[in-house]
Amino acid sequence: MSTPHTPSRPDQQPGRWSRRGVLTMLGAVPAAAALTGWSGSAARAVESLTATVTPRAGGLYGVGMPVSIAFSHAVTDKAAVERAITVSADPGVEVAGHWFGDKRLDFRPEKYWAPGTTVTVRLRLRGVEAARGVLGVQSQDIAFRIGRERISTVDLGTGRMTVEEGGRAVAGYDVTGGDADHTTWSGIMVISERLEETRMESSTVGLGHEYDIADVPHAQRLTTSGTFIHGNYWSSASVFGRRNTTHGCIGLRDAKGGDDRSTDGYAFYRDSLVGDVVIVKDSGERTVDPANGLNGWNLSWKKWKAGSAL
Repeated sequence: MSTPHTPSRPDQQPGRWSRRGVLTMLGAVPAAAALTGWSGSAARAVESLTATVTPRAGGLYGVGMPVSIAFSHAVTDKAAVERAITVSADPGVEVAGHWFGDKRLDFRPEKYWAPGTTVTVRLRLRGVEAARGVLGVQSQDIAFRIGRERISTVDLGTGRMTVEEGGRAVAGYDVTGGDADHTTWSGIMVISERLEETRMESSTVGLGHEYDIADVPHAQRLTTSGTFIHGNYWSSASVFGRRNTTHGCIGLRDAKGGDDRSTDGYAFYRDSLVGDVVIVKDSGERTVDPANGLNGWNLSWKKWKAGSAL
């Protein structure tokens, strides 16, 4: 079994389509308030449902960016909650929700967003009972924009990554991926976080004391479990494009400190957005779990829609 979460080694205007569905936003009612019945006696304790919404409002994101909502409490009335959320797109496209367990609800269209799309999330949770004793208290609108289409395909059989924008190849990089004991997840992944520099330590992912790199440059997260595509200054230049040597991450040639603008790691990071798509193939590993990161694109549209409560 791999541990793919560690670093490399030392206009006619189209019609608008809306989907109703729930969410709560931060705030308000005390965690254990009491409802009072007609008789004046206390009914049952009530906790407020809060939610963290990804992405943030006002940003520019890649075409693979879903709307992902994480709830503070388990939701038992999923239909009521989903019905209280509207996700709409301009230009219009059908958007559907999918539950990952009882505390996360994601939304996406059938195919990647069109470049230039404005996505609007309308949260209308106030008064919605998500579960017994758990009440939504907030409403909020969030909008974000989709930028250019940028899709990178990593072929770990050849050690080459090809970057396309609008269907046209614009860059290519030699890479190193997970070795035979730590194969890299395959499938469609979405960049969910970008860090100019970060520490990566093997003990945090169950690999003992194999490595501790304090200054990994140009790290971009692909999974919650810890798969990144990042710069690598500690490996020999001879491994890139020739051998897979990492603990599951995808490494690009880089320089210590991350300041050398001539490196592949610098260039790929500079040109990327949260929400950009990275497709990994021929890695020797199975397809990544759709819930491991923002990776619901690995589900067919039929299976995605089957995960809705509506």
